[in-house]
Amino acid sequence: MIERLLPAYVSCAATREVSVAYGNLFPEEEELIATAVPKRRNDFATARACARRAMGRLGLEPVAVLHGKRGMPLWPEGVVGSLTHCEGYRAAALARAGDVLSLGIDAEPHAPLPDGVAELVVLPSERERFAAAGGEAGDIHWDRLLFSAKESVFKTWYPLTLTELDFEEADLTFHREAPEGREGREGREGERAGVGSSGRAVEGTFSARLLRTDPAVPPVLEGRWRIEDGIVATALLLRADQREAGAPQSP
Repeated sequence: MIERLLPAYVSCAATREVSVAYGNLFPEEEELIATAVPKRRNDFATARACARRAMGRLGLEPVAVLHGKRGMPLWPEGVVGSLTHCEGYRAAALARAGDVLSLGIDAEPHAPLPDGVAELVVLPSERERFAAAGGEAGDIHWDRLLFSAKESVFKTWYPLTLTELDFEEADLTFHREAPEGREGREGREGERAGVGSSGRAVEGTFSARLLRTDPAVPPVLEGRWRIEDGIVATALLLRADQREAGAPQSP
């Protein structure tokens, strides 16, 4: 699923397995979760199993993936990447630093956000756009999609700046693509039943206008999203030549 959102030079690995053998962890990784609850241990282990598969596809030897501030994964020299895990889906995306400056991925269950969370995440301007598009009453849980996309924005921003970026410091606009091979209202209506569960997948793009600026990151970032089998996934990357060019580029 994540691999559909990123270019071919990004190595992706994902799983829907609920657990992996903890024995696959490196000793220094084990130390990080020695006192963690079982769910945290499982999320940690499955995400790192995906990371090592992605390393192999880049021709790299498997190494421990530790973390720095804010949980930022620490990758081998010359590699950038991102991890995500949620109930039913874990994934890793890695790329050579010569190709990609930074990237972020996120996966969430395709369901409404818990009570009270949307008020902390959604800007008034974003809510207005959702309402104008009929999104809040439609087949997509736009609040959850927005949350996921802002997580991907943060995961791209933080390794380059090492500073916080709050939810209200990025204003996102979403575009839904027409179903493949079908256009217009007829195709969209035919897709409504079961979107993101057992029905047809739906996907699109998003733009993130950063309300907090930093010279390390362009003021507008663009990414992709997809909803399939009950999971919403988002991805965003900043190409190695993009910061110098100063223009946003979709994955």
